[in-house]
Amino acid sequence: MRHTTTFIIVMAFFTLSSFMPVQKKKKIIFFGDSITEAGVKPTGYITRVGELAAKDGVAGNYEFVGAGIGGNKVYDLYLRLEDDVLSKKPDVVIIYIGVNDVWHKRSYGTGTDANKFEGFYNALIKKIQAQGARVILATPAVIGERTDFSNELDGDLNLYSNMIRNIAKKNNLALVDLRTAFLDYNKAYNKENKESGVLTSDRVHLNDRGNQFVAEEMWKAIKVIQ
Repeated sequence: MRHTTTFIIVMAFFTLSSFMPVQKKKKIIFFGDSITEAGVKPTGYITRVGELAAKDGVAGNYEFVGAGIGGNKVYDLYLRLEDDVLSKKPDVVIIYIGVNDVWHKRSYGTGTDANKFEGFYNALIKKIQAQGARVILATPAVIGERTDFSNELDGDLNLYSNMIRNIAKKNNLALVDLRTAFLDYNKAYNKENKESGVLTSDRVHLNDRGNQFVAEEMWKAIKVIQ
C-alpha cells in the first residue's frame, strides 16, 4: 500500500510539473557600434554583464545578445534594425550609439547632424516599442578622457548626450548615462588628465577596466526590469 501511495504521489508530481510553464529567459540585445561589437569578446562588457548576472545568481533568467558593428552611426542602426534586432524577438533593447555620429563628422565628414540624429533615434525607439520590447538608452561615453573639457569633441558629445537624456525623460525610459559616469570616474582617477588609458585604450574603445565599468553600469539598469 505504501509503495502504491508513493507511486501515485510521484506520478502526480510529474503530471503537475508537465503543466507548469517554463520560465522564459529575457532576451537583452545590445545595439551599437564597435564598442558593442567588441562587447561579446571574452573580456567584453556584454560578456561581463553575463558574469555579473551569474554572480547575483540570476544568469538563467537572461540571454544577452550583442548586435554591434564597427563604424555604425544612428542611421546604420535604423537600417539594420529589422534584421539584426527585431527579427530576434528581444524583450529589451539597449541602444548605445553616438560616438561615431560625433567623431566621424570631424575625422571623415560623415557624421550625423544633431537634428537627424534625434530624428533617427526617436524612430528607433518607436519601432522597437511597436514590437513590444522595452528600451534602455545609453549616452556615448568619451572621445578622449581629459577631465578639463579640452578634448576636441567634448562640446558635440555633450550636446548629443543631452539629446539622449531628454529623449529618455520625454519617453520615460531607463537611461545608462555613461557620459556622466565616465567623467565622474576620470575626475576621481585620472589625476594626470591623460587623454586615454584610464577606461579606454585609445580615447574611445574600452580597456579592461572600461569593459568592467560599462558592464556594471548596464547591469544596474537591466536587473531592475520586471
